[in-house]
Amino acid sequence: MTARPVIIGSERSDVGLPAGMAILRAGGRAIDAVEAALRECEDNEADHYVGTGGLPNARGEVQLDASIMVGSTRAFGAVGALRDFPHPISIARAVLERLPQHCLLVGEGAETFAQECGFARAELLTDEARRLYLDALGAQDAVEGEHTEASPGDRRYRETARALMQRLAPHDGPWGTINVLALDAAGELCVGVSTSGYPWKYPGRVGDSALPGAGNYCDLRYGGAACTGRGEMAMRVCGAREIVDLLAAGATPERACAEMLADARSLPDEFAAELRALALTPDGRHGGAAGKEGSVYALMTVGHSAPEIRPRRLVS
Repeated sequence: MTARPVIIGSERSDVGLPAGMAILRAGGRAIDAVEAALRECEDNEADHYVGTGGLPNARGEVQLDASIMVGSTRAFGAVGALRDFPHPISIARAVLERLPQHCLLVGEGAETFAQECGFARAELLTDEARRLYLDALGAQDAVEGEHTEASPGDRRYRETARALMQRLAPHDGPWGTINVLALDAAGELCVGVSTSGYPWKYPGRVGDSALPGAGNYCDLRYGGAACTGRGEMAMRVCGAREIVDLLAAGATPERACAEMLADARSLPDEFAAELRALALTPDGRHGGAAGKEGSVYALMTVGHSAPEIRPRRLVS
């Protein structure tokens, strides 16, 4: 049975959705559409929460997480704490397809694998992202002496970095992980997630975006889901899997997302911050929820010439 292709994405995914829909419109596969859309987002240097230009961790290093999951097989590939490679979504897909005995590679191992696969290295910390980092840190001089002995200034730098890490506050402006979910004409579902994670995070922190069932889950029998925002909460409730389970029980995509967010909100969390979710079903229904008024997601079908912005359900 032929399905009607559709692709949806979180805030700021509109940069990449046209590339994904072009693939779907031509009869291409959902996994190709998701990868193409997210690569466009990863290349958007104005976006400081994904790919090149992502905001760094407390050491001033950009570390990226990404994952991709196929609904018919529930095959999953992911990378975490990846440095120096601008397209983590493509490396996540390579894990899925070229290293099927594993689902997730992190840190140095992920970088070794990326190099073996022939992916090109690149500098991820742009001048603008570095400026945002130094402005927030308030200690520009402290990062200039990496090869000198520890001084009072170095110690103050580390103390400041720890304080920033504890706050875990996003910078002003659009923020958060980017999710892309696609349904192709053959009826296949695929979900992809890419992020640079919380700014100023503890080095090596891996969020929900790289974990199946937390930030990403896709089961062709029921639907796919993805999360953005406070990843630790998505991990604690297995947010994306909870949404898919609710879809299986008959909930609409919007309601399933809202119920998961309400569950996550019920947990104690001294670093509480907003969590958002999106869902897409095998018959093309879609929806999202968020804890902030005015939150939206982007949609394209074969009839769209540009992404359409839809509201998410508010969970108050």
